[in-house]
Amino acid sequence: MEWNSNFMMAFGLTLFAGLSTGIGSLIAFVSKQTNTKLLSVALGFSAGVMIYVSFVEILPEGMHSLQAHYTDKQGEVYSVLAFFGGILIIGLIDKLIPSFENPHEIKKVEEMDDASKAKDFRKLYRMGIMTALAVGIHNFPEGMATFISALNDPSLGVAIAVAIAIHNIPEGIAVSVPIYYATKSRSKAFWLSFLSGLAEPIGALIGYLLIVPFVNAENLEVVMGIILSAIAGVMVFISLDELLPTAEEYGEHHLSIYGLIGGMAVMAVSLILF
Repeated sequence: MEWNSNFMMAFGLTLFAGLSTGIGSLIAFVSKQTNTKLLSVALGFSAGVMIYVSFVEILPEGMHSLQAHYTDKQGEVYSVLAFFGGILIIGLIDKLIPSFENPHEIKKVEEMDDASKAKDFRKLYRMGIMTALAVGIHNFPEGMATFISALNDPSLGVAIAVAIAIHNIPEGIAVSVPIYYATKSRSKAFWLSFLSGLAEPIGALIGYLLIVPFVNAENLEVVMGIILSAIAGVMVFISLDELLPTAEEYGEHHLSIYGLIGGMAVMAVSLILF
């Protein structure tokens, strides 16, 4: 595993995924209406990519790494425990962040011109530090998922980075709208929302620095097996708890499912070809 040679690429992909919140911010300022159908399909597509790659590629690879160090049955048990451990961690993070501060709470471009929302959004500004912390904590596992996956397999990292980037577009809208009402400045709302995406690459680097001291030639397979299995759990949870529900709220149920199937199909073909 060429961690050192893949480091810059992995970091670049994570940075791209995180800063795609800027795309959502830009949409909020140049568009008068949210293209709900397109977002619904795109979010469903992202969920399809993440679910398929989690179960077909990442979880089996994590299990294989653990089985190389333990018996087949022990490796399978540890992999399953790590998978649900990842789900538990992201679930707790999601539970601890109040919905009003949660950047994944659905908002639309139309709310930029809804004066009745201004009073509520100003409350968010007064809690700016807590909100920034909430964004960072919530995006930490996503940054880790992108970064570690790209370190382990650059081609796989590209697919996950694109899926996370699509996921972050509505987040950019969600962050931009309240900041705009708090500051009355569209440019400030854009840049603050854009920079909020830095939480993912920063989180990835912190996670990397925490993991590296515990990795050596003897336990590399075990550490990577646990991390990959946990990442699979994180991505499945994000897909089922955030992406698909948000896709359905933005558009029609069938559009999100069509996107889901399309994402799975594209991911399946890419894994076969590459």
